[in-house]
Amino acid sequence: MAIYREKDIFERRNAANNAKKALLERFKQRPAEDDPRVLARKAEREAILAARAEREAEKARIRQEKLAREAAERAEAERIAAEEARIREAEEAERAALELALEAERKAKRDARYAARKARNGRMPPGFTVR
Repeated sequence: MAIYREKDIFERRNAANNAKKALLERFKQRPAEDDPRVLARKAEREAILAARAEREAEKARIRQEKLAREAAERAEAERIAAEEARIREAEEAERAALELALEAERKAKRDARYAARKARNGRMPPGFTVR
């Protein structure tokens, strides 16, 4: 079994100093802003960003065209539905008017039969006349 030994303050301080020195060395080794490799990477990133922006603009244009097309299709579908509803309402109104006319004709025939029957029996209710 290993014996756990706690580091004292001097070991911790030396470890922290060594880490800071290593970080400083890495920072100093970094290439300058005018280095050709840095400039090439920067130009490459800018080209990637420009291409991405162009693709996003194309996607947005396509999305807007799709939305406009869908809106036009919806408007056309609504117009067709409204026209069909208007036609249905007209047919229903015509059917209702025909039904009322048929009902009035049936009532007139029924009233005529009733009046004829009453005339045969010799009694005529008030308001009825023989036709």
